[in-house]
Amino acid sequence: MNAWIILLLAGVFEIGFTSFMKLSEGFTRWGFNIGFAACAITSFALLNKATVSIPLGTAYAVWTGIGAFGTATVGIIFFKDPFTLWRSFFLSLLIISIIGLKMVALKAET
Repeated sequence: MNAWIILLLAGVFEIGFTSFMKLSEGFTRWGFNIGFAACAITSFALLNKATVSIPLGTAYAVWTGIGAFGTATVGIIFFKDPFTLWRSFFLSLLIISIIGLKMVALKAET
């Protein structure tokens, strides 16, 4: 499987573990704790696999960016976190940065 797809999946599982962390209410709800642990282990394992082909700094930045953007989006949609103009602006910058890192990495490979 392509390392970038693996990295994308790692980011999706990061969104999962942060969401389960919120739902666990301070790790007091065991069902959500198990979801958190499963997503966290999967996310880190996929990140580790992606770093075989993608430089560590790039992979980590993309992974955290996907997680941060996705978690903020989940927070807005499901947990009633505020959605403001500035928040959307900076989340957009985060996506632009992730795309930029991908493009730089591709250019370095050629």
